[in-house]
Amino acid sequence: MGEKIITEETRVQEEMEAILQYCAYCKTKKDKDLVMKAFRMANQAHKGMRRKSGEPFIMHPLAVARIVSEEIGMGVTSVISAILHDVVEDTELTIENIENAFGKKVASIVEGLTKISGVFDKESNSLQAENFRKMLLTLSDDVRVIIIKLADRLHNMRTLNSLPHDKRVKIAGETIYLYAPLAHRLGLYNIKTEMEDLSLLHRYPKVYNEISEKIALSEKKRQQLINHFSIPIIARLNENNFDYDISGRSKSIYSIYQKMQMKNVSFEEIYDLFAIRIVFEPKPIVPEKTQCWDIYSNITDIYPPKPDRIRDWVSTPKANGYEALHTTVMGPNGKWMEVQIRSRRMDEIAERGFAAHWKYKTAGAEDTELDKWVKNIRTMLEKPSSDAMEFLDDFKLNLFASEIMVFTPKGHIVTLPKDATALDFAYEIHSEIGNKAIGAKINHKLLPINTKLSSGDQVEILTAEGRKPSVEWNDYVTTVKAKSAIKATLKAERKNRIEVGKQMLEQQLKKMNLTPSGRVFKKLLPAFESTNKDQLYSKIGAGLVSLDNLKDILSKNTKNKWVRVWDLSMGRSPSQPADENESIYDDKGRLLLKEHLDDQKQNYELGSCCNPIPGDEVIGEKQADGLIIVHRTDCSDAIKIMSSQGDKLVTVSWTQHKVFSYLARIYLSGWDRFGVYNSITNTIAQEFNISIRTINLHGHDGIFDGTIDLYVHNSSDLNNLIMNLVKLKGVDSVHRVEIKDQL
Repeated sequence: MGEKIITEETRVQEEMEAILQYCAYCKTKKDKDLVMKAFRMANQAHKGMRRKSGEPFIMHPLAVARIVSEEIGMGVTSVISAILHDVVEDTELTIENIENAFGKKVASIVEGLTKISGVFDKESNSLQAENFRKMLLTLSDDVRVIIIKLADRLHNMRTLNSLPHDKRVKIAGETIYLYAPLAHRLGLYNIKTEMEDLSLLHRYPKVYNEISEKIALSEKKRQQLINHFSIPIIARLNENNFDYDISGRSKSIYSIYQKMQMKNVSFEEIYDLFAIRIVFEPKPIVPEKTQCWDIYSNITDIYPPKPDRIRDWVSTPKANGYEALHTTVMGPNGKWMEVQIRSRRMDEIAERGFAAHWKYKTAGAEDTELDKWVKNIRTMLEKPSSDAMEFLDDFKLNLFASEIMVFTPKGHIVTLPKDATALDFAYEIHSEIGNKAIGAKINHKLLPINTKLSSGDQVEILTAEGRKPSVEWNDYVTTVKAKSAIKATLKAERKNRIEVGKQMLEQQLKKMNLTPSGRVFKKLLPAFESTNKDQLYSKIGAGLVSLDNLKDILSKNTKNKWVRVWDLSMGRSPSQPADENESIYDDKGRLLLKEHLDDQKQNYELGSCCNPIPGDEVIGEKQADGLIIVHRTDCSDAIKIMSSQGDKLVTVSWTQHKVFSYLARIYLSGWDRFGVYNSITNTIAQEFNISIRTINLHGHDGIFDGTIDLYVHNSSDLNNLIMNLVKLKGVDSVHRVEIKDQL
């Protein structure tokens, strides 16, 4: 026992020494003494505490401090705050104790990092969403809060293996949904990349390992190609007296996975798996931008460039501060090669993001797009939505990285996200102009308000008194400012309609001796094409639906043999009691939800957003009335729930499935040769004995594409069918797609 304590104490001391060694700004004795003082305070406060992995808890704040100093390059205040970031939440120390010991700035940062305590309305607000909002409240006051929080999340992702599967999936989903985009927006490229890779590892370990192995297998060949490609470039740059480093860098596993998904291609079909990076030390007097183009000119003298693949982020940096010149050239053996050209300063900003951005910003310099974004977030937080989930949606919208620049009639520049419309522009000028907009003159041509804008457009908004926003306007806009203004205008009217509709429905149900319940809404929502209770109430209150046939709807048997035809096993939290009338628990604590083919109460249903079928990776979302909604783990709704309502998640897995079938849709494309449709239908119906519901294939210009709806037993049957269809002559691509119009 004594030997273990000594070993742990040694590890803690070594980690602390590493922080002091790699902290670029911890140079003076005073700085080092302050960091050691923070360590002693935290070590004492966390004494006896352990993480789920079993290691001493103090190792976590030390690891976060090391990421902050070594990987991001932050200063002494950030290192101290990182070491102390958990003491207020987890120990008896208070913000006052920290302020007395280290001053107001450290206390303010630690307070920003301390999670919310207290109770929230769980029906309308998510605790995680509220925590995230509070963290962002300090963003424009001190961006260090966010940077330390991102370092905290990165270390948690690195040590996720000690948690149970459902917790890992929830944290990984939250990370990919919010934290990785936030790291990207702040220019923390390395942290963003590692978060994405780790999230993929814990959500889809099999996919992650397959891609990782393929990268490793092709490493030797890739290195040879980089060397072959670089030799003439090195000779040319040396000849022109450039001081530079040249290196080859692989794409991240997640970016490869994303490209495979988006383009529906295999690993072997992705040609730009890596990039060559040239980082140069600028020559005096000559502008960095000029030197970037000079290096570009030298490279394209050797290798011909691909004209549509030049990315000039030197003249116009990305919104997160990123500066570089990217080009793709035809290298040896007919291989396209991406080349990134950066100065040393640009490289530091690219690697360390906002931290380096502040380091290089001079006093009195004009605000960058990143500065403006920080201010926009602050404005949004000052008027937060009452619904924390709505706030998260708005924040996600504000994480855009691609901008366009358009002009007012007087020539002022307005920056908007890519795909913004004339209506977005109107709201960007003023909310009242947006509310009254009836059209726009874009480059002096009259066009509708939902017209998408392009960089360089000059826009004039036409308004009319009495004009009001409609619900459809939400589909016309992309910016948070516009969406928030439209929601605010519609909200008061909608609130009144909901109340009226609720009263009307309750009166009708009372006549039938019924009260509003989960079972009632389970029949009413699909019957009235509503996704939630408020939408149903609103439709009733607005007179859009009639309750005359209410009795018929409620008496109808809505069981669908194509949907609920299998058994599921679901994990149960220790605090969740067993209900003997509904469920049976096995000896491993799994909740077995049995299919009821009669009219008994069903305690789970499959999410209409993603339509899971047996064999899919799934997760459960527990509703307030006890009903469990089952989602595929790659469903966008599921990822959003993981990121903001983790307390509602339950582990779900298929146990057995019966002989019935389930509706699935596949998309096919290929060459419109004679007999190809016949080959496809024969393979489906005769070789695999799978029933076809609908065929919707179209031939045009020598090619065909379209969808086929099928009844399959499980995902294994579907995957086998897809593999065989791809082998048919004339078929180029086949993959599963979502069904929006289910039976």
